[in-house]
Amino acid sequence: MMFPCLQEFAVVINASLDQVAVAKRRLDSGLRMIWNGQEIILRGMIEAGHRFAIQPVTAGDWVRQYGEPFAISKGLQPGDPVNSATVENLVPQVDINCLDVAPPYLAPWQGELPSFWGYSRADGDAGTRNWVLIVPTSMCSSHEAVLIAQRAEREGIFDPEKYSNVSGVTAIPHPRGCGCPDVEMDSREVRGGGEATMKMLGRYIQHPNVGAALVVELGCEKTSLEIFDQFTGNGHFLAANRADLAALGDQQGKPVLKLSIQQAGGTAAAVRQGLSLLPSLLDAANRTPRTRLPVSLLKLGLKCGGSDAFSGISANPALGHASDLLIRCGGSSMITEIPEFDGAEHLFARRAVNCEVGRKILEAMSRFQAGVSRFGKNMTENPSPGNKKGGLLNITIKSLGALAKSGRAPVQGVLSYGEPVPPGSSNGLYLVYAPGYDQYSTPAVVAAGCQLVCFTTGRGTGIGNAIAPVIKIGSNNALYNRMADDIDINAGPVIEGEETIETMGEKIFSEIIRVASGTITRAEANGHREFAIWAEDDLSL
Repeated sequence: MMFPCLQEFAVVINASLDQVAVAKRRLDSGLRMIWNGQEIILRGMIEAGHRFAIQPVTAGDWVRQYGEPFAISKGLQPGDPVNSATVENLVPQVDINCLDVAPPYLAPWQGELPSFWGYSRADGDAGTRNWVLIVPTSMCSSHEAVLIAQRAEREGIFDPEKYSNVSGVTAIPHPRGCGCPDVEMDSREVRGGGEATMKMLGRYIQHPNVGAALVVELGCEKTSLEIFDQFTGNGHFLAANRADLAALGDQQGKPVLKLSIQQAGGTAAAVRQGLSLLPSLLDAANRTPRTRLPVSLLKLGLKCGGSDAFSGISANPALGHASDLLIRCGGSSMITEIPEFDGAEHLFARRAVNCEVGRKILEAMSRFQAGVSRFGKNMTENPSPGNKKGGLLNITIKSLGALAKSGRAPVQGVLSYGEPVPPGSSNGLYLVYAPGYDQYSTPAVVAAGCQLVCFTTGRGTGIGNAIAPVIKIGSNNALYNRMADDIDINAGPVIEGEETIETMGEKIFSEIIRVASGTITRAEANGHREFAIWAEDDLSL
């Protein structure tokens, strides 16, 4: 009797090195299939996204997927489920002192470079959106900032027909800015809540997706307008040591106005004053139309969330291919989520352009591990219950799949939280220091200068960003069928063998250009405008 081939039921990523297969759908115990001419009989039920052994692995030996070790065998036989009963979840140890750097070569784009329709800024940067941004300096003014933005859009102060070049009025409320240690004006290290707050707010004001801004304080918080101006003048935001928030906007040719709730006379009065200031900001932002610009000006954020085992097989490597296409055109990509490099950081470091960058990658991981250990925790706690249900057995297998988002490009550098690419640096791939928590890491890549984000998901999530469009890429057909209103691109056909990684990556690259030119993403259509600020003294994985 001839049994069907394994490929009908499961995916093997690296046929020459992998010892496991990933089930495409739920498989019953006793199912027979053929792999490399040998019969495999499942010795247990396998859920979609979960693994089973395709060859024997002696107890005590590493088990491999993506050609890399991710767990220790307890004695696997072909057909055995790969789970906590059959493997031990250990993370491969990396010697930070033994670094073999071999940066890959990525051929430049051949032929005419693609372009997009964006907003050209005075400093040479370009926006994919053109927001009027309401910025609260603290949690004490966040409510008023939200009211100003909501009323502006709801009551017609922002008229899309009159202000056709403006994306809208949006706020970035947050729970920070007071009840925290004093701001260290002379420190460039952003680890405390006060410094992180001002640095992130400053980066959003500077962002090329913002055409004008209104900054709102309560008036007595630690991150008041007075302190904000001093911090700005200390050179934390500006290449030149200039004096205040107005200078912060002047670099990009955008107005930045200020409002104090206490001086205005309270909440209602401050909201009225804020609304009265908006027409001038809207007029200023509206003077910048979309023009045709080279895609080399784009910086793409690479994110994942609500991941499953299919993410690392379809959506993530396809996004990695799209990222490589952008970099080949002269653009840049930024990947983040330091905890989700655990067990795979040495593979990323090996792609560094030099040993110094490679060491910074490994040091970033060590720094994050040390921070987590201060709370008596470790990064093996990163996978969520949904991750595990979707087949991500441990942090290492999650990291190996997450790394695929970065494609094959060499790594140019490591950026601190809220730090942009330094002027004069090479285009290409960068690592942004931030946790895996989506609400912190998505704003982080935007603060680093990304004008749009590609976000892969296997379980499903609706998250967006206050100023940058977020393109959702689903890893499997079941997710897309269930949450089509939240997913822009379905990478599920890769799992079914109907698309290749390369053709799906080209589709994602085309969507990046369309969204950069104004196409509205599902997250935008659903009103997602998330924003949050991370301080390194928070425990967030």
